[in-house]
Amino acid sequence: MLDADAMTSLLFAGPPGTGKTTLAELIAGRSKSHFERANAASIGVREIREIVESAKRRLGDSGRRTILFLDEIHRFSKSQQDVLLGDVERGTVILVGATTENPYYAVNSALVSRSTVFTFQPLSEEEIASVVRRAATHPAGLGGLNVTVSEEAIRHWARISDGDARRALGALEVAALSLLTERRRTSSPEPMVISLAVAEESIQAKALVYDGSGDQHYDLASAFIKSMRGSDPDAATYWLARMLAAGEDPRFIARRIAIFASEDIGNADPQAAILAAATWQNVERIGMPEAQLNLAQAAIYMACAPKSGASSAAIWTAMEDVREGRTVPVPMHLLDQTKRSMTRFADDGSTIDPRAVEYRNPHGEEGGIGRQEYLPRDYLGVSKNYYQPTTRGFEAGLRDRLEKAKAIRRKGKSGGSGSERSEEPGARSVRDGGEQQ
Repeated sequence: MLDADAMTSLLFAGPPGTGKTTLAELIAGRSKSHFERANAASIGVREIREIVESAKRRLGDSGRRTILFLDEIHRFSKSQQDVLLGDVERGTVILVGATTENPYYAVNSALVSRSTVFTFQPLSEEEIASVVRRAATHPAGLGGLNVTVSEEAIRHWARISDGDARRALGALEVAALSLLTERRRTSSPEPMVISLAVAEESIQAKALVYDGSGDQHYDLASAFIKSMRGSDPDAATYWLARMLAAGEDPRFIARRIAIFASEDIGNADPQAAILAAATWQNVERIGMPEAQLNLAQAAIYMACAPKSGASSAAIWTAMEDVREGRTVPVPMHLLDQTKRSMTRFADDGSTIDPRAVEYRNPHGEEGGIGRQEYLPRDYLGVSKNYYQPTTRGFEAGLRDRLEKAKAIRRKGKSGGSGSERSEEPGARSVRDGGEQQ
């Protein structure tokens, strides 16, 4: 693009210290276009309009295009971004936006569709070490100050910077300034060496980049959920700690655990839902920092529990059928008792035998399993089995019982002996007068 002077609008997305602003500066140096730089956090709509008007005049007078670099473009509101949309589309300005957020969430979709998105990745430790070595020896860096940087110091900065080169360079500068200050104070002839101890002093624990409504919020929550789903309690505990240390609302975490207990464990371990509910309640009552103990216990339990998505798959599939209009009328034997007693005629006008619409309470059946049909599957056009239990954990027993129930209903529907009622103690009273709605 630069070589051909054929720039299109660009979006640079990635974590801090990975080169987004540096690349924008390189574009400014290489491009034949006029370059305007602004930070979205400190510029308003009026200033943007002034830049656009100047760009229009420049384009009309000399044919020279204008590149507008907007750092932290995610801080622009949607209405502010809309101001740029028409001029970006017409080519009046070439927008280069930089963001630490996901551009597909944080930037107006119309701007995204008119831009080329470049995703910047965190730098590796070796890449950061290479940057620090150059800065320590280059004349534009510390090359003229007679400061030696130990390899241990470089490795420490590379490791603790978490992919952020700007942070490592800042630590190098702090360490060098501290040595120079000490040299002026003591006039010591000793060579200035940035040792590991000096490096550790120059860079404290990295501040966690976290926005409760931004990308990191969703990324860490996703890692937490996926670790529990993958049955890795160590990873789940780590991501939980990351969220808590960054100031995540513990109630949000408790809600996610409660959802997970039903969505990913379900009936493979029904105790998980109970523990999740208790954890949520304890978090509300106890608060931080003690509530982290409740959250850790729950997260570890969820990670170790047998997994099943059968319950969630059942409701999603059933909801899809209902939304798409695949509905069935309530069978007459399942109608309210009063309404059922009023039903005397079939659709064709013939009289209905009362026994055909009688509800048979399963408590009076052998094994407590109903023999009647509770969902007219043929009416749906396909035999529906929404709940398909796994063979894991408690659900394995449910699977066996469900298969038995299905076999009994099939036998009863075909007129076999399985449709006969049992004369268990109390069965008559239940059948004759103990209907339960």
